[in-house]
Amino acid sequence: MPKKAKPAGTGQEEGPAPCKQPKAEAAGAPLALNFDSPSGFFESFISPVQTETFFKEFWEQKPLLIQREDPALAAYHQALFRLSDLKSLCGRGLYYGRDVNVCRCVHGKKKVLNKDGKVHFLQLRKDFDQKRATIQFHQPQRFKDELWRIQEKLECYFGSLVGSNVYITPAGSQGLPPHYDDVEVFILQLEGQKHWRLYHPTVPLAREYSLEAEDRLGRPAHEFTLKAGDLLYFPRGTIHQADTPPGLAHSTHLTISTYQSSSWGDFLLDTISGLVFDAAKEDVAFRAGIPRQLLLVETTADARRRLSGFLRTLADRLEGTNQLLSSDMKKDFVMNRLPPFHVGDGAALSTPGGQLPRLDSIVRLRYKDHIVLTVMPDQGGSDETQEKMVYIYHSLQNRRETHMMGSEETEAHGLRFPLSHVDALKQIWSSSAISVKDLKLATDEEKESLALSLWTECLLQVV
Repeated sequence: MPKKAKPAGTGQEEGPAPCKQPKAEAAGAPLALNFDSPSGFFESFISPVQTETFFKEFWEQKPLLIQREDPALAAYHQALFRLSDLKSLCGRGLYYGRDVNVCRCVHGKKKVLNKDGKVHFLQLRKDFDQKRATIQFHQPQRFKDELWRIQEKLECYFGSLVGSNVYITPAGSQGLPPHYDDVEVFILQLEGQKHWRLYHPTVPLAREYSLEAEDRLGRPAHEFTLKAGDLLYFPRGTIHQADTPPGLAHSTHLTISTYQSSSWGDFLLDTISGLVFDAAKEDVAFRAGIPRQLLLVETTADARRRLSGFLRTLADRLEGTNQLLSSDMKKDFVMNRLPPFHVGDGAALSTPGGQLPRLDSIVRLRYKDHIVLTVMPDQGGSDETQEKMVYIYHSLQNRRETHMMGSEETEAHGLRFPLSHVDALKQIWSSSAISVKDLKLATDEEKESLALSLWTECLLQVV
């Protein structure tokens, strides 16, 4: 969550060179985003900066400002979300706190002006016009199809949840004090102009840090104004603030954020239990009892040495394995991400289509970017009899309207197979198309049954 900082001071500390500001002229820039593939989309999203350059020079390192003189792109941004959209959205049952926050930065502190209960547009507009309050609208991809389309592609590209918020700020006003976030942030300027200040120190890959420990923020390291069509990226931990300049129309910008709880530390916590599971099944030392009363006293030097030895054993095992057992990260991501973008009313993709697969059928995966294959201990077995199973999780039946709203799905959608099916499943995953009869399973019946199971779940099609 964002953390408050003290108001910006007037120090004259020397800052680094401004962040890069490539400009895409109208004649040379693409007029539309490329939705053909996740990688193609991201390349067009940050155009004209090259993807390789972005990850080598900017990702998790420093801000990037892309100012684009492209009327078509500016018009596209403006259509993503407007102040006028709130009138119809309020009629769909929005609530303060859950869907909308109304706030203003007063003397360097955030002042929340929320009412209770349902949001009524006339009151919202009154606070906006008279109190000069910023309207923060949470997760607009739940309602706006084009934002669903954009964020679904970004979730495929990053393999991480992607959330968003819209900030609509009146002229001459500021919604939030200086703060930082624990996510990677992309800013799209949609309407009007917004003046930004980014500060040093940047909190290194922010997780925990006390901004109050800073006597002052000093002079901004980067200071600039975004207009419709512009894109700004800054790494998590970048202290920032933004306001709408006086004398102009209101400003609307969209924050798109990703990579929360996606660090190596998070991944280590996720996989360590699987390593211990494997080691304990094969190495009797891991199953030996801990010293008597160890849980009642401070850990002894001998116990720490034993644990260090176990960790070294796990490290050696990790070097020699090609299959990590995932605990929660894959499952949680797929359970809570957006479903595939599709034209329609947003209903879940739950009806298989096309020809029924047979032994002589050629098949291929559907929605590959929305499926994960993982090997885990049997979730239904007892501790004594747990065996490894292959789990297929997918997001085809996820609910768009709950995306990033803190209400996790109650169950994961997918399938479970015996470990003996792992090679056949990997064949399907790695092939553009494959014959059912060529699957690495013992019997034709097993081959046909596997294909039918995936088809029934809408994950496979006959070509």
